[in-house]
Amino acid sequence: MTGAACLGTAGLGAAPRALAAASLAPRPLVFAHRGASALRPEHTLASYAKAIADGADYIEPDLVPTRDGVLVARHESNIAGTTDVATRPEFAARRRTLTIDGTAETGWFTTDFTLAELKTLRARERLPAIRPHNTRYDGHFDIPTFEEVIDFVAAESAARGRVIGLIPEIKNSTHFHALGHTPEETFLRAIAAHDYTRYAPLEVQSFETGNLKMLRGRVQAINPQARLMFLLGERTDRVPDLMAAGAPTTFGDLMTPDGLKQVRAYAEIIGPSNTDLIPRDASGAWQAPTTLIDDAHRAGLLVHSYTCRPENRFLPRQLRNNAGDDARNPEGSVAEIRRYLDMGLDGFFTDDPALGRRAVDS
Repeated sequence: MTGAACLGTAGLGAAPRALAAASLAPRPLVFAHRGASALRPEHTLASYAKAIADGADYIEPDLVPTRDGVLVARHESNIAGTTDVATRPEFAARRRTLTIDGTAETGWFTTDFTLAELKTLRARERLPAIRPHNTRYDGHFDIPTFEEVIDFVAAESAARGRVIGLIPEIKNSTHFHALGHTPEETFLRAIAAHDYTRYAPLEVQSFETGNLKMLRGRVQAINPQARLMFLLGERTDRVPDLMAAGAPTTFGDLMTPDGLKQVRAYAEIIGPSNTDLIPRDASGAWQAPTTLIDDAHRAGLLVHSYTCRPENRFLPRQLRNNAGDDARNPEGSVAEIRRYLDMGLDGFFTDDPALGRRAVDS
């Protein structure tokens, strides 16, 4: 049954609707955003395991380098909020401020730690006030390397008898190159060194254009079915690598029909935010849908959007219930996903893959 047939009108109130559009994917894909991050601390093997158990088609390791050049799974180089580094006196002096893609950040950064040092740290829940149930796992897990994630997914695939895709994001490429790192080369060596990543579904993400252009063809030479996705930030934000080169190009410029044709030269997929599909007003209520999915499809691009989260505070106002901002609202989350599927969405990131699986399959 298609998303359009499943969506119905219950719970949408007066929200504007889009005409159903045929997806370019044979079946919409469920991407586990940092694993099952609504249920386990993000980017831990436990989070990936839960996502796989709950039916995710792909799991997402965001990749940043250590001081000695090893790629590890963290959403950003600053590990202040996702590890216990702030409680470790031996690393107190490493707290500092760095500017990444034009924004100053203060904390502890993976590029100031060797892999051996990072492995002494323990993961923590990023959103303890919203997801207090995840704090029971604080201190249980370490920071996995990309190669450990590959081996883990390969083992899960063998145990479960189904192929599980990987959708890694190469983070902040321009910033890391300025520090002397070459994350793309490290990434290529890693996927070439593992049998699993030479044949399993693989989708490589970046908010930058230069590394996608560099990776195009080289990734497919290792894994012929691999695809590249250009992630889209805020419409008014400048694209980091183009900004560093002095170009004024914004993400919004690349969301136009002409911009999407340019993207198609180096990517097969775009990754917009859900609010690029259906904007929200100041109260969080859905407004009229955009034409981005249809425009991308006309340019020959798939659309994989981010991020569906099950708590009320992250849902459009029309789908929230009265249980409080931080309360889980599974029905609202499923209804949100079905709305995007009704518009022809080809895949989506979710913090709760079980709900994503339910939205696609029911």
